[in-house]
Amino acid sequence: MRNNKTIPLKGGAGGGPRILFIDRDGTIIVEPPITFQIDSLEKLEFLPYAISTLRKIAEQMDFEFVMVSNQDGLGTKKYPQKAYDLVQRKMMKTLKNEGIIFSDIFIDKSFDEDNAPNRKPRTGMLKKYISGNYDLKNSIVLGDRLTDLKLAKNLGSKAILIRNALNKKLKVPAELTDVLALDAKDWNAIYTFFSSPSRNISHTRKTNETSIAIGLDLDPSTSSGQVPKGKSKISTGLPFFDHMLEQIAKHGNIDLTISAKGDLQIDEHHTIEDVGITLGETFLKALGDKRGIERYGFCLPMDDCLAQVALDFGGRNWIEWKAEFKREKIGEMPTEMFFHFFKSFSDAAKCNLNIKAEGTNEHHKIEAIFKAFAKAIKMAVKRDKDNMQLPSTKGVL
Repeated sequence: MRNNKTIPLKGGAGGGPRILFIDRDGTIIVEPPITFQIDSLEKLEFLPYAISTLRKIAEQMDFEFVMVSNQDGLGTKKYPQKAYDLVQRKMMKTLKNEGIIFSDIFIDKSFDEDNAPNRKPRTGMLKKYISGNYDLKNSIVLGDRLTDLKLAKNLGSKAILIRNALNKKLKVPAELTDVLALDAKDWNAIYTFFSSPSRNISHTRKTNETSIAIGLDLDPSTSSGQVPKGKSKISTGLPFFDHMLEQIAKHGNIDLTISAKGDLQIDEHHTIEDVGITLGETFLKALGDKRGIERYGFCLPMDDCLAQVALDFGGRNWIEWKAEFKREKIGEMPTEMFFHFFKSFSDAAKCNLNIKAEGTNEHHKIEAIFKAFAKAIKMAVKRDKDNMQLPSTKGVL
C-alpha cells in the first residue's frame, strides 16, 4: 500500500546527504520465530529481492546506507557475540560483493526493559546524523516493526514498513501513519516506490490580481487506475483559453484541473499570464529531479497548418517563437497573449521551448500549437523505469 507521501529520488538542495536507515532481521534477512536470533550460518537467509533491490537503490539513487538494529542480549550465553559475528560477516560480505556498502552499522545489545538510550526507537546511536549536515527530512527508516516507524518519527524522517511472515497482521497505529511513506508487501514494492515516485501534484498561486489552483497527474493510469487518461476540468473565465488548455490534458495523456479567478473586468492579461506561470511551476514540482524522463519532446499537422514544438525540461528557461496571427482575438482571447502564456510556462517550468507554426486558419494554427505542445510534454515526461538515470552528464537538471 502506497501512502500519498512522495520521496524524491534525489535529496533537496543544500540539505546534505540523505540516509536510508535499514533494519537487519526481518528486513534484509529472514528472522526466525520463537528465538528471533540468527546465530548460525544455517539460519542466514535473505528476504526475496532484498539484495537486488538494495543494489539498484545504491546504483540509481543518492542514499547513504546505515544499518540500525536491536539485537536483544547480544554477548550473553544465550546469544554469543561469536555466533553473531559469524553471521554478520557473511551477510556484509555478500552485500558488499553486490555493491551494497553501509556507511555505518549501529547495533544495540540491550533488552527492551532496559530502556537504554541507544535502543530503537530512541536515537542515542544516531547523534552523528542528528547533529550533522544530513537531510533527515528526506531520509527514510526501513524496517519491519513499529519501533522502526517510531524511530523515523523521532528523527523527523519517513518510514517504509516491509511485511514478512512474522508481521503480516501488524496494524499501524494512527499516531504513526503520518511518517509511513509505504507499507510494502516485499522488496519489489519498495523498488517500485523509489523508481516511480508519485507525480500527482496540487499547486496554488495567489496574487492581488489572480487566484490559480492546479491539479496535475502525469501518470493517471498508475495513480488512479482510471481509464481513459487525459481528463480535464478547466475554468479560467475565458472559454477559448479553456479549450486550448483541455488539449494539453487530452493529447498529453495527463489529468489536469485548473481553476483560475482573475481580474477579467480589467483585462485578460493577468489571468493568462498567471495560469502559464502556475502551470509551469506545477510541472517543475511534479517532475522532481527528472530521473528517468525522456526530457525532450513534436510537430503536428492540422488541416492547413503545421505546428512544431520542441521542448526540453533541462532546467533552463528559453523560448523561441515563430508564429504570427493576423486576427487580434480568437474568441475572447487576445492572440498576443499566446506567446506570453508559453513564455510564462517556460520561465516557471525552467524549460526550453521552440515553437513554430504556419498556416492560414488562425484557430487551427493556435490549436495545432497547443496539441503539439501536449504531445511534446507526453514524450518528455515519459519515464523509463528500467533506466532511472538523470538524462544529463552534469549530474543535475
